[in-house]
Amino acid sequence: MAILPVITGPDSPILRNGTKRVAKVTKELQKLFKDMRDTMVAEVGVGIAAPQVGSDLRICLAKIDGRVATLVNPEITFRGARKETDEEGCLSCPGFQVAVPRSTEIIVRYLDGRGQKQERKLTDYNARVVQHEVDHLDGVLIVDYLPAGLSHQPVGHGG
Repeated sequence: MAILPVITGPDSPILRNGTKRVAKVTKELQKLFKDMRDTMVAEVGVGIAAPQVGSDLRICLAKIDGRVATLVNPEITFRGARKETDEEGCLSCPGFQVAVPRSTEIIVRYLDGRGQKQERKLTDYNARVVQHEVDHLDGVLIVDYLPAGLSHQPVGHGG
């Protein structure tokens, strides 16, 4: 079991630079998936993206229907028009709770942890979690959803 350090801070370059597509799922990548899973569980998260553990690869894990799914090169191919706004936290932005509007229905294409092509329709909370993780892969953090003029100060911490 390897718990990786989680990169924090809205100005961290690895969290902002976006990611590179994975050409092929390898044994080395499967070790990264396991380490990311161990880290997510240890941090009591419902998802984690590779940039959060210092990797620039387009990989994330998300708890879907109570089970952890590995998503390699995820691409959201459909976002429903209906959106809901809910508070989100983030392992990389400790202390923040941000109201984020998300589509309540998406379709996501990806490779699973064995390199097999998958496509899933997700709704509600499952859709929210995957959209949050895909944001990470695109260099977007929850603090980017703050209204203009609000600072990136964590909840409960003074200036």
